[in-house]
Amino acid sequence: MAETARHSETRYGNRPTMKDVAARAGVGLKTVSRVVNSEPGVTPDTERRVQEAIEALGFRRNDSARVLRKGRTASIGLVLEDLADPFYGPLSRAVEEVARAHGALLINGSSAEDPEREQELVLALCARRVDGLIVIPAGDDHRYLEPEIKAGVATVFVDRPAGRIDADMVLSDSFGGAREGVAHLIAHGHRRIGFIGDQPRIHTATERLRGYHAAMADAGMRVEDSWVSLASTDPDRVRAATEQMLAGPEPVTAVFAGNNRVTVTVVRVLAEQERRIALVGFDDIELADLLGITVISQDAAAVGRTAAEHLFRRLDGADHAPARVELPTTLIARGSGELPPA
Repeated sequence: MAETARHSETRYGNRPTMKDVAARAGVGLKTVSRVVNSEPGVTPDTERRVQEAIEALGFRRNDSARVLRKGRTASIGLVLEDLADPFYGPLSRAVEEVARAHGALLINGSSAEDPEREQELVLALCARRVDGLIVIPAGDDHRYLEPEIKAGVATVFVDRPAGRIDADMVLSDSFGGAREGVAHLIAHGHRRIGFIGDQPRIHTATERLRGYHAAMADAGMRVEDSWVSLASTDPDRVRAATEQMLAGPEPVTAVFAGNNRVTVTVVRVLAEQERRIALVGFDDIELADLLGITVISQDAAAVGRTAAEHLFRRLDGADHAPARVELPTTLIARGSGELPPA
């Protein structure tokens, strides 16, 4: 009965204030402020009464008001493409570790690859007075951020460049990585190599396609239109593209998958058809080592860490021109990319 009564007294969202603490302890607001902020001028008996009131009410200091007086909120925002994508797990964790080392809180959200949702989320974070932003862009026009950047919101773009503004960016070498992966397939005897990638409006997809074409051109090899497919990474779409490339009198003998989601679907199709088709995927995937999948690996943690460190240097006063940092990728040969043509 008593438990039910206590529950009925709860008013979610109405947190106790310093005024509530002062009333319960029988002291003034200034006294509570001194205790909360560990300032001198309070007798031990009064401090004990205030601490007892704080504990009884569950009071927590309003850090947002305190840091706003200093002009900083000790928080940064991270806007990802898709929180479920394995690539963003280590990236987000690295950003959080750097933020924590600087005494800052990380707030993140997902744009779901929707430019309007990206803008809505970014401006919502700015309205909450974050000190800086790390953005994996979904759109190609970021002029909406110019007033925020001019107002002092440090901003770093990751994985893809900003659109129509000059801004700091940290990227992986998508072009070079794809070029190396396709050259690896060519070195193992392949001439008919398919490319399945993400939507052509996405910077990384077009850069990896450019790397594919460069490797084929380096080897003096032609590229048939039917060997290239760029669209969404929806499994049904990727499955259809893979099956089409494997059909006909002259099917491809190897596939370069443009990202981790594409690679997963291609692996499923090849397993179902029991086809010995060579495969190199861009981005590592879970269990790739056990499945023997050759990949072009990006160091997602290094990307996140580099972006966050760059952001905090900006917040500490670095005022150089917008910088572009491009991190190298690594070819990890595990077997699937070393298969000879069937």
